[in-house]
Amino acid sequence: MLIKRIFLATLALSVMLSAGCGFKLQGSYSIPEQLQTLSLTSQDEYSELTRLVRERLRLSSIAIVEPADNIPTVRIISDSLDRSTLSIYPTGNVAEYELNYQVSFAVQLPDAESQRFEVEIHRDYLDDPRTALAKSREMQLLLKEMRNQAADRIIQTLAATEVN
Repeated sequence: MLIKRIFLATLALSVMLSAGCGFKLQGSYSIPEQLQTLSLTSQDEYSELTRLVRERLRLSSIAIVEPADNIPTVRIISDSLDRSTLSIYPTGNVAEYELNYQVSFAVQLPDAESQRFEVEIHRDYLDDPRTALAKSREMQLLLKEMRNQAADRIIQTLAATEVN
């Protein structure tokens, strides 16, 4: 019985300490009240990145509406994936790439100038020409992970946006 009480007291103390230091679960952002209703536009409304951002906005209880003059707008301008060679095998084949995923987006508040933001995510990618099929699947998974991280950063940026 004493052990159970000590465990509960320790658990309660841990919860209070973590709450007191500003700890938040990953993915839970406090988006300003003025951005609780906004429109989301993109060059490709059906792209994977647009879908991920829309999903995260809904998880944050943000109402997504059609564009209007009095509604804040998040516009995904572009996203691109570049790769550069980091190292090569003695045979001259590429051994390792650096993947660079770049996203450009803007936040337009009513009666304010548009604010433009850039997100860059980097990953290293080992390439083995003998396992081309497996590497293709790995590349798809890396790109998916990079898009997820970019969508998270867009939401983080919205949470940090100053609204007057």
